[in-house]
Amino acid sequence: MVIFINISRQKQIKTMICSIEKCKDSNDFFNNLRELGNNLKNNEVIKKQLKFLNILANQERLMIIYALKEKDRCVCELEAILDKSQPSISHHLKKLEEADLIKGWKKRKFTYYKLDKKVFKYVLNDCIAYLDSD
Repeated sequence: MVIFINISRQKQIKTMICSIEKCKDSNDFFNNLRELGNNLKNNEVIKKQLKFLNILANQERLMIIYALKEKDRCVCELEAILDKSQPSISHHLKKLEEADLIKGWKKRKFTYYKLDKKVFKYVLNDCIAYLDSD
């Protein structure tokens, strides 16, 4: 659901902002703030970080990541660790693979998974770099 600020509230915000920021033209200042908001909404780094954090915002997926941090594991091991069915585990593994956080490979009749730590470092370094930039 998208909520837009109505005209009356925009005027109130402009008055408040200019009392704080001592701006000369409240319309310009307000428009600059709106432009900043639009730029942040369309920022590719933020979009990547959001995808990364949304993938991790799940208990089972975090448990899989921690289990794979110890060592590469097959699906049946993850079933035992999470006490979940194979289809449920596969669903989470697919999400993690789509985000390039894990890699899977066949070994005889079993599929094994390993954590791709480079992706974690890359995304987390992007977060830090973005916060450190002025």
